[in-house]
Amino acid sequence: MSLNLAVLIDGDNIPSAPIKEMMEEMAKYGNPTIKRIYGDWTKPNLGSWKEVLLENAITPIQQYAYTSGKNATDSAMIIDAMDILYSEKVDGFCLVSSDSDFTKLATRLREAAMLVIGIGEKKTPTPFIVACDKFIYIEVLRKDKKETNNTKSNKEEHEVITPKIIKLIKSTISDVSDDDGWAFLGDVGSLIQKKRPSFDSRNYGFEKLTPMMDAIDEFEIERRETPKSRHKLIYVKNK
Repeated sequence: MSLNLAVLIDGDNIPSAPIKEMMEEMAKYGNPTIKRIYGDWTKPNLGSWKEVLLENAITPIQQYAYTSGKNATDSAMIIDAMDILYSEKVDGFCLVSSDSDFTKLATRLREAAMLVIGIGEKKTPTPFIVACDKFIYIEVLRKDKKETNNTKSNKEEHEVITPKIIKLIKSTISDVSDDDGWAFLGDVGSLIQKKRPSFDSRNYGFEKLTPMMDAIDEFEIERRETPKSRHKLIYVKNK
C-alpha cells in the first residue's frame, strides 16, 4: 500500500531547476497527495518557480515578510505541517529545504510516527539532516539527470568512498549478520539509513547499493536463489 505524503517546499531557499527530479524521487516513497510551496510571491526571486508550479500541481502559499531579517516562510510552513499532521490525512512528510530551522519540525513529525524525507543542498546543516529518516541531496538528483542524458559518467563529481564509510558498512553488516557472518543486503541498507540519513549510494557514483558493495574489495557477496521469487536475494559478508 502506497503511503500518502505531504510535500512542503521552502521556496525561499530551494532552486526550481531540479523540481522534476525531486518529484520523481518523492514518488519512490509514496503518493504526494499534498504539494505546497511557501514564499513571498510578490518578490522577483521566486519568478522561476512560477513557471513550474502548474505542470507539477504544486500549490503556492503566499507569506509576506512582515519583518526585515525574519523568515516568515519558515513559520508558515511549520504551522501548515502541524495542521496537516493533526488532520491525519498523510503517512509522511517530505520537507524540501536546506534550512536548519526545520530541525525541530522534522523531530516532532517523527515523534508522531510520521515518515520524514528531507531534500536539500549539500550545504544543509547536519542537525536537520539527522532529524530526518532519509535525506537526499539535490546535487545528486541533478547528477543523475546529467548522467542519464550523457553516456559518459563524470566520476570526478562524486564523493570518494572513505574508510569511514567502509567502517560504517562493516559495522552494520556485523550488527545484522547471522552466526556465519552473512547479512541480507536489504537489512544492511535499512540499518545504514537509520544510522546515517544522508547515506545514498548515488553520492558515490552508484545507482544502487549492490554495485557499490561489488566495487569495494572489503566484502563477499552471495546471490541466493529463492523458491518463492524469481529474483535472487543478495547477501554480504565482511572479508
